[in-house]
Amino acid sequence: MPSVAFLSTDNLEDFFVYDELLIPFFEQKDWSVNTISWHMKSVGWDAFDYVIVRSTWDYQQHAEAFLACLQSIEASSATLLNPLPLMQWNIEKHYLKDLEDKGVPIVETMWGSTFNNSIIEEAFLSLHCDTLVIKPTLSANADDTFKLSKADWSTKQQVLFDTFNQRDFMVQRFLSSVVDEGEYSLFYFGGEFSHAIKKVPKKGDFRVQEEHGGSLHLVAVDSAQLDIAQNALSAMPCDALYARVDLVRQNNDWAIMELELIEPSLYFNLDDQSPIRFVEALLKFHEAAR
Repeated sequence: MPSVAFLSTDNLEDFFVYDELLIPFFEQKDWSVNTISWHMKSVGWDAFDYVIVRSTWDYQQHAEAFLACLQSIEASSATLLNPLPLMQWNIEKHYLKDLEDKGVPIVETMWGSTFNNSIIEEAFLSLHCDTLVIKPTLSANADDTFKLSKADWSTKQQVLFDTFNQRDFMVQRFLSSVVDEGEYSLFYFGGEFSHAIKKVPKKGDFRVQEEHGGSLHLVAVDSAQLDIAQNALSAMPCDALYARVDLVRQNNDWAIMELELIEPSLYFNLDDQSPIRFVEALLKFHEAAR
């Protein structure tokens, strides 16, 4: 009986997790599934055929330890998915530069490694806007993400310095389309499109995650969105079992906000066929590897 470990974390009580919807479909195929926190020590990864990174939603707080865990899985006989080189490429948002270099449109971004007040002033000028978003290049769940207004951002100077003084960061023009229209997520399993959703922040917020009050809707997407998502997937250094492509409208055109390849929520709850597609993608991978 093939066995799978879902890599998770210790405490998920503040999160919405839908990976358990996969388990009945794995069991129907006579596969066993266990969920294991990446914080657990001395796990015998050789006991599993596959370790699939899923709800490791605190990894950004312990990046070195998390990568060490992934490397220990990679050194075992288990197959790590997504592949380690892909996750290493994806763990910091500098990968967006690679997408842009390959002609994939991304949200216009300024990059920094040494924070000072002039960075923000320069960003308002260079990005031609009155509202910015700044966040670490290694981040998740909108942690340490700030929306800054040109009129009063200086009141946050100290917290910004404390947050970004020793971290790489990125600054983007705040896109009103995120609030007015929402952010689109397209999901791919085994390179095949599965489903898409639109995430809309709650009134008065700009964060689209459920944990921050965002609402989610299953949607159809157009050919332009599919083309950009496919171009982003084609720019990856290797293939992925699962991928989430986040798109927003920028200057009336679609642009990549994120290409999520490590632990994205895949929202199996919003499309009842999506768990089957995921399981079938892994079974296909398994057969090809035999």
